[in-house]
Amino acid sequence: MSTTEEPRSRAAEEDPPGAAGPASGPRRRRLRRQGVLLPYGMVLPAAVLELLIHIIPMILGIYIAFTSLTQLTIRNWTSAPFVGVENFVRGLDPSGALGSDLFQSLFRTAVYTALVVGLSWVLGMAAAVSLNTKFRGRGVLRTLFLVPYALPVYVAAIIWAFMFNHRDGMINRLLVQDLGLLDDRPFWLIGENAFWVLVVVSVWRLWPFAFLMLLAALQSIPEDMYEAAAIDGASTWKRFTGITMPMVRPANAVVLLVMGLWTFNEFNIPFLLFGDTSPDSARLISPLIYEHSFVNWNFGLGAAMSVLLLVALIIASAVYVRMVLPKGSSND
Repeated sequence: MSTTEEPRSRAAEEDPPGAAGPASGPRRRRLRRQGVLLPYGMVLPAAVLELLIHIIPMILGIYIAFTSLTQLTIRNWTSAPFVGVENFVRGLDPSGALGSDLFQSLFRTAVYTALVVGLSWVLGMAAAVSLNTKFRGRGVLRTLFLVPYALPVYVAAIIWAFMFNHRDGMINRLLVQDLGLLDDRPFWLIGENAFWVLVVVSVWRLWPFAFLMLLAALQSIPEDMYEAAAIDGASTWKRFTGITMPMVRPANAVVLLVMGLWTFNEFNIPFLLFGDTSPDSARLISPLIYEHSFVNWNFGLGAAMSVLLLVALIIASAVYVRMVLPKGSSND
């Protein structure tokens, strides 16, 4: 009798009545519900901040672009007169003063972007290729090359403004007194030279980003490929064009896109170098929008220019992504 009761007692201990029955059902559903809601709960703070910082201001900016919001109506901005597309027409009219300034700034910004992005990419690629090989002191050089990128833009721009100062700047002292290349101290922060100062400071600030991204892409290339090409007798230039460039093409596309958007919207460097109003030769599109909005107090016109700039950037980015970035292949 004891032999028959022992298995029953063990079964009762392993599976007690009611333990895995009704009590486990709600608990499992509750745990499953928590598992479903957990990802949304973790994303919720970022979504709320994105809504408050970007989405809502963007919607308000688009609304303001269709109104005549000035310093006279800023106190009660919700009741500003609705003018429809008048601000857009004034901004896009090349025969008017505002439209002429806008198109000149767009052209100047496009030239500035092409120069800064091109020079930054060339310097970044040259530094990445040079520091991709092992040699003594490579870590120190990598650290020094990243200093302009790590330095706050406000500190960097103010330092460059002191260096390009007409009277006491290091640039004029070096060119006039030390090297004797110039007879008189030129003005760098006003006049036609202001554009080239802006290009120099922006390239100095941006090229370490290209260097960092391209160096990471170069380090993903196996050394066996270079060794095999060297055994086959390929020159350094052929190894660069045949191996390096095709392998880093996706990284190049991303780097150029990010630097292009970054440079086309540049505001901090011109503002810190030249103040509220940039010289005519260095007036980019973002400082122009700032001038109309916060210097001339025409917020409606500034918002309309911002919307036009946003549309232009979206179109340019879409075309670039369509033409340059690698496309997925379909398997038939």
